[in-house]
Amino acid sequence: MLSKLEKELSKAKTREKTACAALAKKHKGGEWEEYNSSREEVLICERKLASAKTEPYAERIEFPVKWDVGAPLPHLFINDHKAYLSFYIQNIEPNWDGTYVKVVDLKDERPASLALVEFKQCTIAKLGSPNDEVFHGHPLEGKGIEAYTPLKVKNSTWIEEIKNINKVHSNYKEENWTDCNHFIFGFHDTTFECIADSFEVETYNVSMAELMDIICKKLLE
Repeated sequence: MLSKLEKELSKAKTREKTACAALAKKHKGGEWEEYNSSREEVLICERKLASAKTEPYAERIEFPVKWDVGAPLPHLFINDHKAYLSFYIQNIEPNWDGTYVKVVDLKDERPASLALVEFKQCTIAKLGSPNDEVFHGHPLEGKGIEAYTPLKVKNSTWIEEIKNINKVHSNYKEENWTDCNHFIFGFHDTTFECIADSFEVETYNVSMAELMDIICKKLLE
């Protein structure tokens, strides 16, 4: 079984490598479609193989919005009981021709499309390295991880690490960790990871400063 999955992954990687090389040549049409398809095949094979080995791997999750690829500017707000993640939502202008970029200013008082994610029963959260330039250095590289995509980690070693710490407590109960999930969101300049039971997403059309005020009030509730 493992041998078959390893061969499938090797074949998929060869296809991806060929498709990547084709992008450097004069395009005849269909090169990007082939590359994206081959990349998707590699991710599927990586996840299947890691699952069969009972190793950690990342898989996509359903998420109601897409964050801005260029400047999502995520902010993490957390206290002992609650965790909130905010970021700019992807908003492509209808007439955008790809020749310019829009600079985002956090001090801009004009309304913008923003998302607020509340993580339920959050045990731990972090926001920082790696950025998208070194995302391939993440420990889950080669195990289904991909940037700019909401992911959940199966067989998470981070969850096991936190569980083992908590096992020293005399009232530790394994069943309290049944619903725990390890989430990963890869942004442009940072990566967000947390351990929580679930999440809820709200969208706002306000300035980032106004959203921060809303979050602070939620933290005090």
